[in-house]
Amino acid sequence: MAQRHHDLTDRAAGPTARPVTGEALAGYLRGQATEFLRALRLHREAGGGPNGSGGGTADAVDAARALRRSARRISGSLHTFRPLLDPGWTEEIRPELAWLSGTLAVEHACESRLERLLLALHRLSGTTAVPTQALGTGGGTTPATALSVAMAPEPAVPAGTAPATALAAAAAPGTAASAATATASAPATARKAGATPDRATPDHAAPDRGNLTVGAAKAGALLDRQLTLARTRAHSTALQALGSSRFHAVADKVAVLASEVPLLPRAAGADPRPLAAAAEERLAEAVAALPLVTAGHPYNAEALVHGLSPDPSPHPQDAPWHQVRLLLRLHRYALEALHGDDAPPDVRLLSAGRALDRHRDASEAAAAAAHAARTPRIAPATAYALGVLHADQRHEVEAARYAFQRAWQTQTVATGPS
Repeated sequence: MAQRHHDLTDRAAGPTARPVTGEALAGYLRGQATEFLRALRLHREAGGGPNGSGGGTADAVDAARALRRSARRISGSLHTFRPLLDPGWTEEIRPELAWLSGTLAVEHACESRLERLLLALHRLSGTTAVPTQALGTGGGTTPATALSVAMAPEPAVPAGTAPATALAAAAAPGTAASAATATASAPATARKAGATPDRATPDHAAPDRGNLTVGAAKAGALLDRQLTLARTRAHSTALQALGSSRFHAVADKVAVLASEVPLLPRAAGADPRPLAAAAEERLAEAVAALPLVTAGHPYNAEALVHGLSPDPSPHPQDAPWHQVRLLLRLHRYALEALHGDDAPPDVRLLSAGRALDRHRDASEAAAAAAHAARTPRIAPATAYALGVLHADQRHEVEAARYAFQRAWQTQTVATGPS
C-alpha cells in the first residue's frame, strides 16, 4: 500500500493560526519544568523521598510517573530544538534528565512485566481466572502464590481412596501441591472417590496442556522471585538517586529553566518548525527501513526468527522497532512544543505509539521468560512452561508489529474541505 505523508507540523495551519517562534518553545519548556517541580514536591509530600517510607503508595507512584513524563519531554525537546538553545547548557542537562527518567522507570517496568507474564501463564494453562483479590498485595498473598493455588494440578488419587487420605497425601512434604492447593482441590478429590460429579469431566487433559499446567505454577514462582528482586533493587536505586547530589543538581537546573530558558539571541524570533520537520523526517526514514510489508501479513512468524538462539543479548530484530518508538516520541513532543493544546490529538500517531509500546513490553517480557529459563537445575516442566511463555510473547511482538503497520498505513485521503 502506498503511503502518503502529510506535513504533521503544519496541522495547526489555517487562517487563524498563530505564528510559531522560539518563544513558543520557551513557553513549553517553562511549563514542563514547572510540572517537574510540582511532581517533585508531590513525591516528597507522599513520602517517596530517600528518607520516606511511602515510596510504594499510589500518590508517590503517580508523582514519580509525572516526574518521568516531564523529564522525557524536556530532554526530548532539548534534543530536537538544540540549535536554538545554549549548546553547553543543553549538553549538560539532557543526559542527566535521560538518566533520571530511566532510573525511575525500572521499578514500574518490573512490576508491569511480572503482571503481564503471570497473566499470560494463566491464559496459556487454561486454568480458571485467578480472582482479582488474589492478584493484589493484600492479605499477604503474592501473585505467584495465587497463581500456584489456581494452576496446581489435582494429585492422582487411586480408586477407592478416602477423601481425608487423599487430602493428606496431597499435603505431604515434597509434593507439587501445597496444603492450600490440596484444600482447594478437596471437592474434586471427593468426586473422584465416588461422589457423583455435577458435570462430566475428561479423564485426562491433552499432554501439552497438562505439562504446561504442571510447570506453570513453578514458572510463575520463579518469575515472581526474579522480577520482585529486580523491582526491589530498582526501588532502592531510585531512592538513592533521588537523594543524591546528582539529582539535586538536575533539580536546580530545572528550577532555573522554569524561569529562564537559555535561548540563543537569534532564537526568540526564529521559526522552530524546520527542526520539528527534520524530526518527522527522521521518523519517516526509520519507519521506511522497517519490514512493513512482512509485518502487514498476520502470522508471518518473522518475530520468531532466532527465537531459540542461546545468545542472551536482546533480540536482533527488535532494535529498529525500539528506535522508531523513540523517534515517534520525539516527534510527538515536537508537535506539543509547537502547537501545545491548540491542535487536536492525532489518532494515527496515538495508535502507532500504543502499538510500539505493546511491542516493547512484549519484547522485554519474552526476554525475561528466556532469562528465567536459563536458571540452572530447573524442572523440565518448568522449562517447558517458560518456553511456551517465551513463544507466546514473541507472538505478541509480531501482533504489535502488525498493529503498528495497520495504524501507520492509515491516512486521511482528503485533508481539505469536501
